[in-house]
Amino acid sequence: MVVQRYGRPHGLGGGAFAVTAVLVGSLVGTVAVTGCAAPEDPKPAADPALTVRNAPDALVKAGSSKASTSMEMASGGTRVTIRGEGGYDFRRRTGRLEVVLPKDPAGASEHRPITELLAPGALYMKNRGAGVPADKWVRVDTTTLDDGNLVTGGATDPAAAAELLRGAREATYVGEVELAGVKVSHYRGVADIAHAARAASPQLRGALAAAAKGFAKDTVPFDAYLDGEGRLRKVRHQFSFSNQGRTVAVASTTLLYGFGIPVEVTLPDRRDIYAGKIKA
Repeated sequence: MVVQRYGRPHGLGGGAFAVTAVLVGSLVGTVAVTGCAAPEDPKPAADPALTVRNAPDALVKAGSSKASTSMEMASGGTRVTIRGEGGYDFRRRTGRLEVVLPKDPAGASEHRPITELLAPGALYMKNRGAGVPADKWVRVDTTTLDDGNLVTGGATDPAAAAELLRGAREATYVGEVELAGVKVSHYRGVADIAHAARAASPQLRGALAAAAKGFAKDTVPFDAYLDGEGRLRKVRHQFSFSNQGRTVAVASTTLLYGFGIPVEVTLPDRRDIYAGKIKA
């Protein structure tokens, strides 16, 4: 497990229970593509670690995809889950997610979905709450976050989730499974964040380098699922950190599907970015 040594990263606002608020700052399918051939069946790799490390390159070749994210947090027997839906362009390193925060204990939702725009070195959030006007965006420099936005935004950047696998220093082939109607190879291993930062694409290097410095331990257990073309279909990273004497376990899962779909991301103008103080 990774032990995170920082206290309160900047991130989403509010939260359904205290762990969510502490963790992410103040909170901080199968799709057919017409004309595309069916994916090849996966085959066991001679070098599982090398195969996993090459998965980010296969995503760049694919171009783009739809993405679903899930971030599960547990502390003291209580669990919350933050979910996201959207798409990501692996060549431009830009994406858009609609992130849904957990409901309050009474069962009512306290927040509107948060729109997140992902770009090299930056995270933009709208409907963040915490005193930010509804028509304004909050911009966060991910290279300054102690976790490199692996957990801060409530959804791991799909490219960062993939690039973290470049640090796979050990991996084993678990077997073949079916995921959303597609046969995939399941690999399990441990990734070294510092090594991933050095091997990452230039657009993600700064964020992962920040994560390498911000975590007390530099290893992250993972489960990765690759299709016959080497594309990452699912990845689950296991994080853990201590805050105010409490250990919080975090499982971040990213699902990728619908490869090749157009993903349009328009970053906000400077005048639309909130420059005021954000409430705790």
